[in-house]
Amino acid sequence: MAVLTSPSNPKIKQARLLAQQRKARAASGLFVVEGIRHVGEAIAAGAAVEYLCYAPDLLTSEFALRLVAEQEGCGLPCYAVKPEVFASLAEKDHPAGILAVVRMRTERLEDLSPQNFPWGVALDAPQDPGNIGSILRTIDAAGASGLLLLGQAADPYHPSAVRASMGAIFWHPVVTATFEAFTAWAGRHAYHLYGTSAHASQDYREARYEKPCILLMGSERQGLSEAQAAACHTLLRMPMQGRVTSLNLAIATGVMLYEMLAKM
Repeated sequence: MAVLTSPSNPKIKQARLLAQQRKARAASGLFVVEGIRHVGEAIAAGAAVEYLCYAPDLLTSEFALRLVAEQEGCGLPCYAVKPEVFASLAEKDHPAGILAVVRMRTERLEDLSPQNFPWGVALDAPQDPGNIGSILRTIDAAGASGLLLLGQAADPYHPSAVRASMGAIFWHPVVTATFEAFTAWAGRHAYHLYGTSAHASQDYREARYEKPCILLMGSERQGLSEAQAAACHTLLRMPMQGRVTSLNLAIATGVMLYEMLAKM
């Protein structure tokens, strides 16, 4: 087994660039997936894995070692690297010792309809990749269909988003669109749009929820704009009992998704 020892090896340089730069991910259509659970989910979902990098001296998991052996047996390029070289790729301290370079999915808004996307979440310009990943994880847990990112959103393939999704990014579509394209699409397919607002009169626990529907959540700072609120068929309020005036975006979305799941 040949072991890559140079940080300037082309595959190592590519993986490092993909982990660090959004423009490199956008130009190549590739992104980095780090960690045993995450790489395992990518493979289980049939994601288009380009190659694996692993550090034999760090990788102690029998599951992960078997995964590498199986993928090598299937003809997937698997590159063994020195621990110090792997550390230069890893975002986390004390890395598990495995990562994959994976090709992004290519779904478009036009590919989605109530038949394959009966209910999901649309986020207006979220800026925190961790929130995007956490919401994807909750979408998966609640049995929703996927995620729509509207406007100038953070990169859903940022390493923080991929890690926070806990593999959900490989099982659910993540589609970017303008707000105008989104509202036109939702109108064509008769989606019911639910939104949240501190100024809404109806409590989210008193609403009736019906498919097909989209939960539209505003930006972390501003919430829904007037135009976005006006596009919603139902606006709902989440009461705050203490001194805080709002919840973290990922938490608020999770509360709403489970309420919708219970009522539909």
